[in-house]
Amino acid sequence: MGDQTLWRSIIAELQPNIKKADLLVWFQGTGILSVADNKVVIGLPSIFAQEWFNKRYKTLIFDALKKLGHGVEEVEFMIDSSLIEENGEGIDMRDFLNTGKKNKSRKLPKKQEVKYTFSGKQQDSVTSKFINPKYRLDNFVIGSDNRLAHAACSAVAKKPGGAYNPLFVYGDVGLGKTHLLQGTGNAILENFRDMVVVYGSAEKFTNEIVDAIKKNDVKGFRNRYRRADCLIIDDIQFLAKKSRTQEEFFHTFNELYDDNKQIIISSDKPPKELEGIEDRLVSRFEMGMIVDVNFPDVETCLAILHKKCQEMEVLIPNEVLEFISNNTTNSIRELEGVLVQAIAQAQLENSTPTVNSVAKIMKKLGKINLVTNPEHFQSSAKRVTTADDLIEVVTQYYKLERDDIVSAKRSRDIMIPRQICMYLLRKEFNFSFEKIGEEFGGRNHTTAMHAYNKMVKDLKDDHVLVKDMNAIKREIGL
Repeated sequence: MGDQTLWRSIIAELQPNIKKADLLVWFQGTGILSVADNKVVIGLPSIFAQEWFNKRYKTLIFDALKKLGHGVEEVEFMIDSSLIEENGEGIDMRDFLNTGKKNKSRKLPKKQEVKYTFSGKQQDSVTSKFINPKYRLDNFVIGSDNRLAHAACSAVAKKPGGAYNPLFVYGDVGLGKTHLLQGTGNAILENFRDMVVVYGSAEKFTNEIVDAIKKNDVKGFRNRYRRADCLIIDDIQFLAKKSRTQEEFFHTFNELYDDNKQIIISSDKPPKELEGIEDRLVSRFEMGMIVDVNFPDVETCLAILHKKCQEMEVLIPNEVLEFISNNTTNSIRELEGVLVQAIAQAQLENSTPTVNSVAKIMKKLGKINLVTNPEHFQSSAKRVTTADDLIEVVTQYYKLERDDIVSAKRSRDIMIPRQICMYLLRKEFNFSFEKIGEEFGGRNHTTAMHAYNKMVKDLKDDHVLVKDMNAIKREIGL
């Protein structure tokens, strides 16, 4: 049995236990590099794939080899980018899975207009805004920047009207607040089928009040909203300076809260920073749980893109997804938008998205500043082991001289690269602060300690610094 024939047999054994989308994403362009001395070496196209295989598939592959009668004792994964080149020997999973025979478009379930009837009277029904069934808590990609918000929403879904009432979720546009809110609504409907969930935007709430006033039917409006078991209002900041709407929402809030009904609200700012919102409303928003959603780190962005590819059943090279993740800084919508455009262009041109083609798309959008050019991103990483190696990489990245970075100069364009060096020497190479100080002209260890702590703080909210840090870490093989 040839090496690649063996690999196909292994994948055939794995196929019943791994989703088709996962097979397409992770096994494309892979292959066996060698079988010798009771060890199988499997080639993978990227570092990210290597980490994923070690974590998820190593045991499964080992078991598959045993089933096929191979007495191997070790499975090892190595990076070999030649497998995915034009004439590479990596497996084509689209061919393996026979995906080319049928080209059925995969339709997402239609949005459902949810109607709830009280006392069997259709005229008293509440109609929510479309609650999209694709928004679920179990398909929300969790990262360090949204973990608490997701946990709070999950707790509310299990016990509406409990400890987290009201639940106030805030964050910038396009970071997943709507996904969390609608996902919580869907989860409540699944867990409590008799509950009435009303979801809408603050703008819709305002428009309905205006309409009710015109029709002299404010009582009907109040009845519809105040009979909900869970009221979800998106973008509450749009109630700013609308005194009549805020009045109605205040009384609706009070009545639902007093009846232990769940209230979930989203905004682009925390309650204290909302302008044009009455103090009495702000105080009520602060009565429960307040959680924020921030822009995700690069790893979470990458996971989001992989999940999107799985949903769309498309295969995108890992380096393309990594490039998008490292160069998108504004929102998850923008992140997914770049991916969708890359897929659409590739389908129209009957080609595969590349780093260069995606870079062109991103530049055309005019919204994204590329951290590095494609050639730099694709350059091979230089594995460093000493402080001198690291300083050389950082100085080249920032186009500085080594003497500048180890000097006593304190201008910002030199201070930041110097602090990055000190941070990485401590975090990634486990240098003592005393040793770091010695490497930078005999500085005191407190200087290195200050640089490290400053980087830890700044990396939490300085997106440009995060991108620079990740680019440098790629350069040094981390």
